[in-house]
Amino acid sequence: QVQLVESGGGLVQAGGSLRISCAASNGVLSLYAVGWFRQAPGKEREIVAVLSASGIGRYYRDSVKGRFTMSRDNTKNTVDLQMNSLAPEDTAVYFCNIADSVDPVRRGQILGSWGQGTQVTVSS
Repeated sequence: QVQLVESGGGLVQAGGSLRISCAASNGVLSLYAVGWFRQAPGKEREIVAVLSASGIGRYYRDSVKGRFTMSRDNTKNTVDLQMNSLAPEDTAVYFCNIADSVDPVRRGQILGSWGQGTQVTVSS
């Protein structure tokens, strides 16, 4: 099973920006649709955004539309999530995972092993 590794989180003030990255143990994220998930304290993990293998198919949950953008860096074999205009309600541990296409990722039918995630904390 592919192991996912997240990086790039941190502490930022409300209105600020962060960019987090997802890498795969087999180094081949380009073959998969990739989703970013997040889990806030006391809450269930939720889907945030998904990017298809081709880069054409995209999904963003309503609360992040216009603020978050997913992209692929094929030279680094990573999939990044650029987060702008961050708000305290974005505070969570962010995870990435993969599937063959966008819809399975949205349903949580993922193929990879969950990593440790990366903590994003937004102060008010």
